[in-house]
Order: sequence, then C-alpha cells, then structure tokens
Amino acid sequence: MSTKRGRGVAGNKLKMTLGLPVGAVMNCCDNSGARNLYIISVKGVGARLNRLPAAGVGDMVMATVKKGKPELRKKVMPAVVVRQSKPWRRADGIYLYFEDNAGVIVNAKGEMKGSAITGPVGKEAAELWPRIASNSGVVM
Repeated sequence: MSTKRGRGVAGNKLKMTLGLPVGAVMNCCDNSGARNLYIISVKGVGARLNRLPAAGVGDMVMATVKKGKPELRKKVMPAVVVRQSKPWRRADGIYLYFEDNAGVIVNAKGEMKGSAITGPVGKEAAELWPRIASNSGVVM
C-alpha cells in the first residue's frame, strides 16, 4: 500500500532530520507582530506510541504566540517552519543548519499573515510554499 507524502501543496518533501518537537519555542521571522511561536502540534505526522511529533524545515505546525501583539496571543494558528538549528542532510550530501529556529504565521492555504521575512529561508520550505518563497530575501 502506498502512502501520500504531499501536504496539499506543490512539490514533494524529502525525509529530513526533525529538530522541533511539540513544546519547542521558535522565533517568528515575519512582520506580523509575533515575536515567538510555541509549537503545539505538527500537521500530517504519523503516530508512534510515546513519541513526540516533531517538525522540520517546510513542515506546517499549529502554534500559539507567546510574545507579541496582544491580538495575536492566546489563539491557535498555523505556521510553517523556515529555519532549524538541528543539522540535516540534503540529497546532494551536504549538511546544513541555521543559527536559530524560526517560522512564519500562515493561514490554512499557506498564505502568509505578514508581508516580509527577515533572515534566510530553507530551500525545503521555499519549494513547498510558493508564498513564502516570494516574500523571502535569501533562500538557502
């Protein structure tokens, strides 16, 4: 039996090291007004008994804002991980990691709440989410 790897967006995500488990706090690198995001669940992840779901670059997560504008706090909203500090191996053999964990707030379709992204964005996220790629300055 085959499994679907797509998440309703163009392209296909390769397997990578997952560096952000449920409960992780990451920076919010867009201009929506949020400062950091607390991951409460990961979209499209399978289950294994006693294993925390974890996210990598390009994954959509459900998150809450812990610091930021009061109108954004205390609400559950989707976000996409664009940077992780845990090293992962790409298909061409190189290992890559960023200096922080960061994400951007999106809606259910993948359209960004903010209009700009500060800092670099992982290629995995840019290939899966075209709106993130168009708003990012540097894609690595």
